[in-house]
Amino acid sequence: MNDQTSSRRRFLKSLGLAAAGAATLNVDAAMPMERGDVRRWDLETDLLIVGSGVAGVSAAIEARRSGIAALMLERQHLPGGSSGISGGVCYLGGGTPLQKALGFDDSVEAMLGYMLAASGPYASTDKIQLYCEQSLEHFDWLVANGVRYAQKYSDEKEISIPDGSLYHCGSERAWPFREQSKPAPRGHVPPSEHLTGGRELMRALLAAADALGARLIVNAEAQRLIVETDGRIAGARIDLDGKVRHVRARRGVVLAAGGFIHDAEMVKTYAPELAACSTPWGRAGDLGIGIRMGIAAGGATLRMHHGFVITPMYPPETILRGIAVNAAGQRFTPEDGYYGMVGHDIAYRQNGRAWMIVDADSAYGWNDFRLPVAAEAADITTLEKTLALPDGALLQTVDYYNRHAEHGRDPLFHKEAKFIAPLKTAPFKAYDLSTHHAFTPAHTFGGLHTDLDARVLDAWNEPIPGLYAAGRSSAGLPVAPYIASGVSIGDGSFFGRRAARHAARG
Repeated sequence: MNDQTSSRRRFLKSLGLAAAGAATLNVDAAMPMERGDVRRWDLETDLLIVGSGVAGVSAAIEARRSGIAALMLERQHLPGGSSGISGGVCYLGGGTPLQKALGFDDSVEAMLGYMLAASGPYASTDKIQLYCEQSLEHFDWLVANGVRYAQKYSDEKEISIPDGSLYHCGSERAWPFREQSKPAPRGHVPPSEHLTGGRELMRALLAAADALGARLIVNAEAQRLIVETDGRIAGARIDLDGKVRHVRARRGVVLAAGGFIHDAEMVKTYAPELAACSTPWGRAGDLGIGIRMGIAAGGATLRMHHGFVITPMYPPETILRGIAVNAAGQRFTPEDGYYGMVGHDIAYRQNGRAWMIVDADSAYGWNDFRLPVAAEAADITTLEKTLALPDGALLQTVDYYNRHAEHGRDPLFHKEAKFIAPLKTAPFKAYDLSTHHAFTPAHTFGGLHTDLDARVLDAWNEPIPGLYAAGRSSAGLPVAPYIASGVSIGDGSFFGRRAARHAARG
């Protein structure tokens, strides 16, 4: 690092800033310590990893396979992070052995085309391209480290069979993406009796890390990075069982401490659309500490307002024969799209307000906790009035939809044929899709700006020596809208590995 870079970083630290908006955080609490203030090291390792979710454990495995020591710190009493309570899906393609065994043809080009098109203007093109090109190798790596996949495909939009491992987990078959890239099932998930794929995924990877000799300390809270006089990250100060300890990291520190969905003030500041959602989704440790530590050390951030917003209408898929309408009584999204993309449209483009209009043939056959019933009526006009929609708007929307649905067509949003049916059987219902009323899980995607080797970059796009970030502490592959289940798991595991490999070479 040159003198100019070092001077810039010292200037940022003196202001308590590292990126736009950082002053709103309690940066002082995470400000780095100078190496000279550390009297002795209580623990030492080559690679120190803050967090034990899929990004952290993948970094630990790759570190050990690269011949360097690895130590994971977990704030909670159990390892696994939010990955352990996730669906455990990893977005993989290009012709994985599982895809081929089940008769599906896929290519790197098709996978890349979908991911770039669906991610839109915020796509990290270089990261997506690298991930797609190395997807087959990453699948092999997961299998080699004990992750098991069953040779069974599910044609449902959400995998609901305990012995299945492959399904279409995004909007690949929805319009307009099916016309832009050849659809293929890319959701790879370990089979699990109770559909707890995340538990199975993390059980396998944590066992692999342990077998390779990676160390894990639970109930250990990272607080501040420790910086050498030349700006290199030397380690971290942690709280271990209520006592301050200093950990030396000879090769660097990987910040893999998750997102910030459980820090209400951070969410309100950076992602107010997510703050309005009913259900913060993630382990209790998703408090943004990794992001705070990185910012305090001079790291820049990206897409802090991004995250996933899930509107889990299905299963069952019969509800998708209905139509989603906004406060103007108009359709605004393909209802058969991935529920992360539908949720995004509601939260970010419809001010968090929407309803799913169904008839007796497409309604749930029970009272479902996910979507409360906002109104029910014998005709659309009464339903419209009950919802206080503009006079005649819903009636016109339903009439237009029904006229074309009678012939199996949807000229507005081109739903798959199996999801097109006229709404004509009373009673008619309006399920509340509003983010603050419906069951709407939300999680953050914004984080530290990193390069292809997961090195944290400063405001001048220069890497901070010895500092890495992966998973939801970084701004990686996932953006808003969230394009498919498993992109976050794939991102965290892939770039966690790359962080460790770079540190080992350093």
